[in-house]
Amino acid sequence: MQQWIGTSARDLAAAVRDGKVSAVELVRAHLDHLAEVEHRLGAFASVRQRAALEEAEALDGRADKADLPLAGVPIAVKDNTDLAGEPTRHGSKATSSEPAGQDAEVVARLRAAGAIPIGKTRCPELSAWGTSEDPAGVSVSPWDPSRTAGGSSGGSAAAVAAGVVPLAVATDGLGSVRIPAAACGLVGLKPGADVLPEHQGGEHHWFGMSRYGPLATTVADAALFLDVMAGTDRHREVTEAARPLQVAVSWAPPAPGTVITRHWIEPTLEAGRLLRAAGHAVMRADPPYEPATVPAVVARWTQGVARDVELLGLDESRLQPRTRAHVAVGRALGSRYPAAPEQAQRFRDRLAGLFEQHDVLLLPTLARDPLPARAWHRAGWTANLAATVAAYPLTPAFNLADVPVAAVPMWEHRGRPLSVQVVAAPGREDLVLAVAAELERLRPWTRHAPGWGVPTS
Repeated sequence: MQQWIGTSARDLAAAVRDGKVSAVELVRAHLDHLAEVEHRLGAFASVRQRAALEEAEALDGRADKADLPLAGVPIAVKDNTDLAGEPTRHGSKATSSEPAGQDAEVVARLRAAGAIPIGKTRCPELSAWGTSEDPAGVSVSPWDPSRTAGGSSGGSAAAVAAGVVPLAVATDGLGSVRIPAAACGLVGLKPGADVLPEHQGGEHHWFGMSRYGPLATTVADAALFLDVMAGTDRHREVTEAARPLQVAVSWAPPAPGTVITRHWIEPTLEAGRLLRAAGHAVMRADPPYEPATVPAVVARWTQGVARDVELLGLDESRLQPRTRAHVAVGRALGSRYPAAPEQAQRFRDRLAGLFEQHDVLLLPTLARDPLPARAWHRAGWTANLAATVAAYPLTPAFNLADVPVAAVPMWEHRGRPLSVQVVAAPGREDLVLAVAAELERLRPWTRHAPGWGVPTS
């Protein structure tokens, strides 16, 4: 059954619906592939081998497979999301090891669509960091195992890039879908306002910045996964823009001192050249960054993690030292500069002016190559902060603005994938997907990392 490894989710589901392959055969093939590569990959916090095969067998017996958009498709779920029968550890030894009693809503929707979760993927403690490792393992980029798979959804991205699953659930509070997508050569989408909000203890996570999002190897798969997770049907049929678009291109640093390396600027320039050749109007225009944007993001990042500790009822002495320091900073900031809605609204209003003149904005996803793959949880708070801010400064502002944005692979540099962000105004997930699909057609990317036993085209 190796022939099915690396096949798109849409094609896998169609094969199950048409009777060309059973869900059991698909799930077993992907579990076997996982067993072959996981010791090098470090993607999974837990694997549901028996439960996944039982669920696949039950699906094979259903009479309504023709109505299931993800019939028999193996997926992975980030370990900050409830999956019935599995603990939700949030990458932390301080959380409960008790299994979740029921699925999170997004997981329930995926199961209802026929998807089969085969395991939970590694993330950093409380999803706070730009790498995905814990005391049990380190998630690496399949493209270059000396580099991290990114964070905080790095385990999910590594699993997809190595062909272990065609789709994975991720979350994005500061770039946690897009950073791993860039590190692992994938499509990653953070939807905007009112689409797939992430909650913790009944509250919108990190003061409204966090969203669920898909990780996939094709735009079509990402769009379908987005729709199923959101319980909608308006995005899955992606069509390219019917008119010439006004495209803004930027590589401006979001704050003084930020350095964006040249080979991470080049994919953005190339995306602009491709879209101009396709008939769109492309021009330089920078996001309206201002000094107030940075403290607004930091307030939500630090105070959001501190709030997670309270909502989860965690024993702080069991947290990693970097996380304890982060929580302390959040509490100190909260007494002087509490996260407030007007901070986000200020940047949102400024960004709206850009989208009055332009349909989409293109910019690099990362400022430099992904961080080295190592046990960052053993390093101090200052080292983690400095490394994260230096490598990944270009994603958080769009969480603050709560607009839709995708990371799209463009090409490779020294064996590592490069990526561009596509940003649009609130409610225009369709436009983000349309531009991503056009870039995919104009410059098809390598869908899986080489060297993992998966076809790369």
